[in-house]
Amino acid sequence: MVKICCIGAGYVGGPTMAVIALKCPEIEVVVVDISEPRISGWNSDRLPIYEPGLDDVVKQCRGRNLFFSTEVHRHVGEADIVFVSVNTPTKTCGLGAGKAADLTYWESAARMIADVSRSDKNKIVVEKSTVPVKTAEAIEKILTHNSRGVKYQILSNPEFLAEGTAVKDLFSPDRVLIGGRETPEGREAVSALRNVYAHWVPEDRIIATNLWSAELSKLAANAFLAQRISSVNAVSALCEATGADVTEVAHSVGRDARIGPRFLTASVGFGGSCFQKDILNLVYICECYGLPEVAGYWREVIRINDYQKSRFVNRVVSSMFNTVAAKKIAVLGFAFKKDTGDTRETPAIDVCRGLLRDKAVVSIYDPQVTEEQVHRDLAMKQFDWDHPRHLQPLISPSDLANRVAVVHDAYEAAREAHAVCILTEWDEFRNLDYQRMFDAMHKPAFVFDGRNVVDPAKLREIGFVVYAIGKPLDNWLKDMPAVA
Repeated sequence: MVKICCIGAGYVGGPTMAVIALKCPEIEVVVVDISEPRISGWNSDRLPIYEPGLDDVVKQCRGRNLFFSTEVHRHVGEADIVFVSVNTPTKTCGLGAGKAADLTYWESAARMIADVSRSDKNKIVVEKSTVPVKTAEAIEKILTHNSRGVKYQILSNPEFLAEGTAVKDLFSPDRVLIGGRETPEGREAVSALRNVYAHWVPEDRIIATNLWSAELSKLAANAFLAQRISSVNAVSALCEATGADVTEVAHSVGRDARIGPRFLTASVGFGGSCFQKDILNLVYICECYGLPEVAGYWREVIRINDYQKSRFVNRVVSSMFNTVAAKKIAVLGFAFKKDTGDTRETPAIDVCRGLLRDKAVVSIYDPQVTEEQVHRDLAMKQFDWDHPRHLQPLISPSDLANRVAVVHDAYEAAREAHAVCILTEWDEFRNLDYQRMFDAMHKPAFVFDGRNVVDPAKLREIGFVVYAIGKPLDNWLKDMPAVA
């Protein structure tokens, strides 16, 4: 039996290995992690991550050919193929701080693989984490100089999952990308991994490239997607200024076959674990290779995203008589997108912090995000979310607990509030009884829709003052323009 081991039981490693186990019943798949609570979660009835369809996949395979374990050394040593899916956070200090990827966890994983691998086995080591170009070369050097007779082949197999649809994406991927050395041994390793995916992925969707192309392709894909979001968000600001409707503009632009409709939805900003981190990494790589103009181009994608979040906060404050001090603001949605509990780089963090800086009282409701996570995120320094919890500083303002409440109901969040901010596009927010909410709020009552999930005309009929990203402004908002 072929044995696969994945180091890292996070958002990528867990779901990916579960689907491989389901589709390849003859392969033993073990997911290992040093975090006992995380592994316990994968072995329980309540998985540590929320992803539609994932529970069913895990339950079908767990205990049969899918296992979750903290016995890292044993399972890595026994495996034929080792996937490495550890965090690659942005460096917070030293050379490249704020841009470069921190490969500390990747290097530790490579040294551990070399330490525990038996000399009678050849091993394929697969980069599943998003890494800078040429990382494979560095990992290869570590493994080769500590090989103890083991022959290694390094492959790059980046993931292209979208949270909220990860299981669907794994079952029917647009493409599976495998990069390897252009040597007989490298091509053999690529073929071995190709055979795993070929159990359910059509042959024409499995793309083989050289190592560097595969590594760069993931960074480039995320940068292109983020750029589309920043582009439509930039247009949304112009729409508000001119009276155009960004939804109509995006629909018209998306009908162009050369452009297409996806990732053209205006919002309060993009979030998630990849876009900002990967673009900053791309900026740093371009700078290192003497390409400042290219680095500057991608840096602007981040700047527009930051501008969109600050523009939203400024609109809230300016619309409410230029102050939200001591006013209760209901925040509906804290996850960075619907159908996930992931809050990494969620725009809600910056929006809430902006409101708190202006002395607002914030009441937050999200169906998948816990109170503990909300407080952790609001207290955490930028980039620290991707480090282990015991390394995450909890430097909280002394009055954070007094001015942030996490509630379990949208109506409770809005009760006696002055305004409602919609920051995640959960389906339930489209169908709320907004008349009930209006009746329980202070007047004038405001709705600031950062995801365009409500009908502004219907809410204005109820009596709300409504701001929706990229939509024509009502007279109230025109009279109180936001300061950029």
